[in-house]
Amino acid sequence: MSTQPEPEFVDEPLSEQAVHDYLEANPEFFERNATLLSRLELPHGAGGAVSLVERQVAMLRQKELKLQRQLKELIDVARDNDLLAAKIHELCLQLLAAGDLQSCVSAVEEAMRAGFGADHSVLVLFADPDLFDDIEGGRFFRVVARDDKALGPFDTFLAGKGPRCGQVRDAQRDFLFRDDADEIGSVALVPLGNKSELGFMAIGSHDADRFHPGMSIDFLARVGDLVAGALKRY
Repeated sequence: MSTQPEPEFVDEPLSEQAVHDYLEANPEFFERNATLLSRLELPHGAGGAVSLVERQVAMLRQKELKLQRQLKELIDVARDNDLLAAKIHELCLQLLAAGDLQSCVSAVEEAMRAGFGADHSVLVLFADPDLFDDIEGGRFFRVVARDDKALGPFDTFLAGKGPRCGQVRDAQRDFLFRDDADEIGSVALVPLGNKSELGFMAIGSHDADRFHPGMSIDFLARVGDLVAGALKRY
């Protein structure tokens, strides 16, 4: 009488992935096995071991600190935006109160210098320079004909839309800031009107990182719209 050999069973080790999948599918496992949870220990980066609960608490603290930093950054951004909104509002009031072009130019210059903290700024108006001999603007106010050859380095900007920020070419910097050109690290160019139909403003900073291509330009665009609207009145 022959006997059938009993099947052999291979005791394969439990894989990490299998443990992972089981715990993920059974999140209540440690609730049913609370004593096991308290006995589990994990290696610590500084040496020794800590319980799983302690490790979880440490991870939660790190997550909380990260969230606190993110919240602080959001609050700082909101505070800065509130300050910018207040400055733009003040500029709007000053422009509404301006009764002539001279007052308008003076209000814009004061806003750039004191309100927005510009190290240097220039308002370039496209028109016949002979028609504006009575306007006192010092180095801030510049009137040039739209086809002036000196504007050649700005062709790409003037044909585009919206403000541009960053470092500018030497020819642009020399045209705008003249004797102060060497002090300029970065510049914001703000069109006045569609495709700079009225002209543009240049705001210069000693800081090379103050204006950069990745920064938000919303507030610059709003200032440009306000100034353009005020200039059209005259």
